[in-house]
Amino acid sequence: MVFHKEFQTAGKEPGLQVWRVEKMDLKPVLKQLHGNFFTGDCYVLLYTTAAPSYYIHMWLGSESSQDEKGAAAIFTTQLDDFLGGDPVQFREVQNNESLTFLGYFKSGIKYKQGGVASGFQHVVTNDMNVKRLLHIKGRRAIRATEVDMSWSSFNRGDCFIIDLGKDIFQWCGSECNRFERLKASQVAIDVRDNERNGRATLLMIEEGGEPQALGTKPNIPAGSPDDESVDRSNQKKGALYMISDAAGSMKASVVAQTSPFKQEMLSPSECYILDNGVDSKIFIWKGPSANTAERNAAMKAAEQFIKEKKYPRHTQVQVLPGGGETTLFKQFFCNWKDKDQTTGPGQAYSLGRIAKVVQVPFDSSGLHTNKTMAAQHGMVDDGSGKVQVWRVEDGDQVPVDPSSYGQFYGGDCYLVLYSYRLGGREQHIIYTWQGLKCTQDELAASAFLTVRLDDSMGGSPVQVRVTQGQEPAHLMSLFKGKPMVIHLGGTSRKGGQSRVGSTRLFHIRQSSTRATRAVEVEPSAAFLNTNDVFVLKSPNTVFLWRGVGATEEELAAAQYVTSFLGGGSATEVSEGKEPAGFWSALGGKKEYQTSRSLQKMVKPPRLFGCSNKTGRLIAEEVPGDFNQSDLATDDVMLLDTWDQVRSWPELNVELSCLSAKDYVDSDPSGRRGIAITTIKQGMEPPTFTGWFQAWDPKFDKKLE
Repeated sequence: MVFHKEFQTAGKEPGLQVWRVEKMDLKPVLKQLHGNFFTGDCYVLLYTTAAPSYYIHMWLGSESSQDEKGAAAIFTTQLDDFLGGDPVQFREVQNNESLTFLGYFKSGIKYKQGGVASGFQHVVTNDMNVKRLLHIKGRRAIRATEVDMSWSSFNRGDCFIIDLGKDIFQWCGSECNRFERLKASQVAIDVRDNERNGRATLLMIEEGGEPQALGTKPNIPAGSPDDESVDRSNQKKGALYMISDAAGSMKASVVAQTSPFKQEMLSPSECYILDNGVDSKIFIWKGPSANTAERNAAMKAAEQFIKEKKYPRHTQVQVLPGGGETTLFKQFFCNWKDKDQTTGPGQAYSLGRIAKVVQVPFDSSGLHTNKTMAAQHGMVDDGSGKVQVWRVEDGDQVPVDPSSYGQFYGGDCYLVLYSYRLGGREQHIIYTWQGLKCTQDELAASAFLTVRLDDSMGGSPVQVRVTQGQEPAHLMSLFKGKPMVIHLGGTSRKGGQSRVGSTRLFHIRQSSTRATRAVEVEPSAAFLNTNDVFVLKSPNTVFLWRGVGATEEELAAAQYVTSFLGGGSATEVSEGKEPAGFWSALGGKKEYQTSRSLQKMVKPPRLFGCSNKTGRLIAEEVPGDFNQSDLATDDVMLLDTWDQVRSWPELNVELSCLSAKDYVDSDPSGRRGIAITTIKQGMEPPTFTGWFQAWDPKFDKKLE
């Protein structure tokens, strides 16, 4: 089979690739414009993991033509064939995208009017005469929709972005909440940094405080409640059908009318439809030895099934190869076991080509000698080029001592310039690192300084904005095998550089990508975690505390931290054998996270937001990796760690209990009788905070 030329680079490196269907052809979308979609077009997206595993998404705009939809389906099938039939496929419809899709764009997705047929192109917008209005809608899944540039488009309950090219205004209605403000600011910053390359001024304005440049404002109507209905059934949420082409056309026959199912119902030589239409989801399972016609016609069979069932056109479709099943699919089976799974909680193991590629652990020191490892972790090279680092201080960039490269302050912003040679030419990347506790002034200064540095180099560098805790593998590799260290404080505090405490505690944790970070936290025993390693420096002693579930990589990183803290050699302490001096330095022994379930997860944790503001209970899952900023204080949040469900915060006991009970009772896997715990805001126990990276007990005060 002859494949499209664009597929020659498909899946070669981890990360996201996006193409747009243009006149029945496929054209790539610039990386800095990922997340922008024209409503009159169709797109094909490929996400490649480090394993590698593949996820293909066919996105259909609400105003796209049937010809464009057909072309997108053909390209999706070709891409699946090019990658050996192993990818998981998704059919995405505008305004009803899957959580997997939304998780790629933590700053939200933006819908633009028009399409290729109207002459609209994907370009980096440096034109300062742009005028558009974006309506920010959503709390967990953010969507920014372009609307008419008129005051009649506004309402008091939402946030809007007025994009005038040179100036970008974030407008907050008087009835919006602080959580919506936070999410809207993420979109506004993304527009400034990626669509304007930082060449714009971002201003926050409140309703009633509009500048004269925006004209006379009429009376703004109140916000309208969400009109999305959620029709949940407490049981019988799925049906299983087998697909057959025995008669020359695809037919679906019933295997089981209600869930939960048994894994033995799936024959490896057949294809199946798992109908979860009550939640607007359809799954197609492709047996590894099913015939080619059935496997290639899977998406078409799903669309035919949706039409026959009279389901909404926005019903989500996932096409799963045998061995590549997702958690959402497996939850419908009461006895699901992955290949080679051991007794008790085991790790998922995929079949086929996905699993035949050995997972290479992330070890930044090894990236300099292991080219295979570098390729699998999305490296432009082995990280051995030239590195320069500056810290943002008083609106300017100040060089950082090379001996402390890899060490950052969470209250500051940094510029990291990496230079390397490729094909005989020098290439450059500017990483703009922004700490979680830096000020708005420093955020603005970091964007300005990045543009200035880029201009000084003729505009040739690639710019990458990085938020603390979300560092890409390549950035992590630049520090020659040392873990990333993040200190408390910074120069953004009043009075200059914050003073170092006499007692300091560093939390060392290895992430799912095998990258290791050492983050300074408040010196309290409440921050300990049985799964990690901690370094405690008191005025007289340095302790290296090793939790029961800690890894050797975390221990090695902790030894590096002790080397620059001073205070002599560290006293290694095993959990459960701590001397009295250890607890005394921490202000006394306190309850901390002692559950090993963080290391031995049966299922990945999931976070949901529940609300009854509209008179009915509506639940939305947080897409992608969640963090503390995803907790909305005016909703009931449900943290599902499989063996237990935790409800936060305690808005009212009745709603909290109702939300958690309804969630458990509606679980299609038949899970019953698990513990439900209600958590009070500001009094979160370690069994809750331990699931969030770098939990900050003072985080809420930052949003006031």
